[in-house]
Amino acid sequence: MEAVDVRDHAATLPRDPGVYQFRSGDTTLYVGKAVDLRSRVSSYAEPRSDRIRGMVSRADDIEFAVTDTETQALLLEANLIKRLQPRYNVRLKDDKSYPLVGFTDHEVPRIEITRDPDEGAVAYGPFTNKGRVEAVVKAVREVYRLRGCSDHKYAGRDRPCLDYEMGICSAPCTGEIDPETYAEDVAAARRFFEGETGVLAEPIRRRMEAAAQNAAFERAATLRDRLEAIEAFHGDGGEAVADRSDDRTVDVLAAAVEGSVARVARLHSERGQLVDRSRHRLDAAVRAPRGGEKSPDDERGHGDSSGVDIPTSDDVNTPAAVLSAFLTQYYAEREFPDTVLLAERPDDPDVVEWLEREGVTVRVPGAGREAKLVELALKNARRRTGRDDPVAALGDRLGIARPDRIEGFDVSHAGGTAVVGSNVRFVDGQAETAGYRRKRLTERNDDYANMRQLIRWRAMRATEGRDDRSDPDLLLIDGGKGQLAAARDALAETGWDVPTVALAKAEELVITPAGPRRWPTDAPELHLLQRVRDEAHRFAVQYHQTLRDEVKTVLDDVPGVGPETRARLLGRFGSVENVREASMDDLTDVDGVGEITARRLRERL
Repeated sequence: MEAVDVRDHAATLPRDPGVYQFRSGDTTLYVGKAVDLRSRVSSYAEPRSDRIRGMVSRADDIEFAVTDTETQALLLEANLIKRLQPRYNVRLKDDKSYPLVGFTDHEVPRIEITRDPDEGAVAYGPFTNKGRVEAVVKAVREVYRLRGCSDHKYAGRDRPCLDYEMGICSAPCTGEIDPETYAEDVAAARRFFEGETGVLAEPIRRRMEAAAQNAAFERAATLRDRLEAIEAFHGDGGEAVADRSDDRTVDVLAAAVEGSVARVARLHSERGQLVDRSRHRLDAAVRAPRGGEKSPDDERGHGDSSGVDIPTSDDVNTPAAVLSAFLTQYYAEREFPDTVLLAERPDDPDVVEWLEREGVTVRVPGAGREAKLVELALKNARRRTGRDDPVAALGDRLGIARPDRIEGFDVSHAGGTAVVGSNVRFVDGQAETAGYRRKRLTERNDDYANMRQLIRWRAMRATEGRDDRSDPDLLLIDGGKGQLAAARDALAETGWDVPTVALAKAEELVITPAGPRRWPTDAPELHLLQRVRDEAHRFAVQYHQTLRDEVKTVLDDVPGVGPETRARLLGRFGSVENVREASMDDLTDVDGVGEITARRLRERL
């Protein structure tokens, strides 16, 4: 569309408030609002930025709709942008983020950690420290024995499951507890999440003291760590502390922009407590490289005598511009809160005026509790997710929640000797070496049995509360179908329910319970699995070599035992321990071992 075409279209428009659309065929390129449709549209005859110039050149028509008021134009613009998703506007998309603790809307509620609570659920959060949340929920289940199973597993049971045997569920499914007593336990657990720390801390403290008195020091240490997490839960600044005297409904909003993607984080507070949160992805407006002049719709400025808004910036993708787009598109079809707290003031004053006319207080706090809430929202907004985050992409690819914590496992040995297992840990895609563990395994030349033993060891530590780490979101096995099957056998035996996949080295196939998957070689989620797998392999080989060096030192200290004799001894007996237990006749039966050498072996070992 040329400048003369724009002027011809504008001349036919009324001088009323309304909404206009630049279109190309059946596609809407841009939606805008105006106090005076004729004046606003005519300004596009001389675009003041490369972005707008490119949009106008692609358009072949302009449509408009008249509204009674400026507010109606604002809301209609927001609705059209959401429905039509024009590529030259900032466009809103939802994207959930930080986890909540939920109690489901069921006659026998289950407790769960979730990013997307079921309809009717009572939810608490959001929480930024998921590891601490998991520790607390584990403590809640241990004290109040609330069920954690799905409604599908709950229905139709004729005997309690393993959770009942482990003491973390009271088995309401089979009537081991009556509904009234179970409801009392749920109410007590909810009081903890509403701020009454003692209902959970005191039972844990009593158990810790009893364990210490009984000399069960490892159990006492585990309970001590759990108690510290409980007592820090409500007051360390990671989550906002409730102010029960505040009866307002408050939405806290912050925006972050990265390239062509913007994110807005929303926290919702009622009676001083955060009860909901969401993250929303907005596709930022298309624009040309910098260097063009400013556009009449890039940023709201001061009006001139003709009623056309004069811009002050050519950047439509600033956090302030994103907040303007979000506020109208989001609240156009939702109930208003009493207060909106913002990380910065929107660049469109019409938006703020509209909210204030609707009775909403709009503030950009500078200090105090409100500023902490805004800071939390900013952290949420800046957290990368989805397509720009391999961890989230991995969860999407596998059909599971975002696997913030991934643990990798591998086994290393030499012909069944010096058999070791590695357990490495990645958090948010980065190695967390403090969470690495290693295990010496039974000496045998059976990779499947070795992997089964390694996973069973990890699972038992988790289910018995002997592991000081929070449960992982995903297990990665170094190997193929056989290793994955062995790992899943161990998980089924122990009742530890964690998603598990394997990564085969030869073809880099991702082995899932549903079968092998070949992912694109440049997929960031595959690269993440490869890093975890390779680190597990490195850590296992390192430990194995350490043990082999120890074996070499012990045997080579025996006069008459050289590298070849040592190899024959280990080949015959499998381990130093078996050499130690061998009789004189067995030892002398090995080539190169005479009576004198055999006697020295028995003396030295």
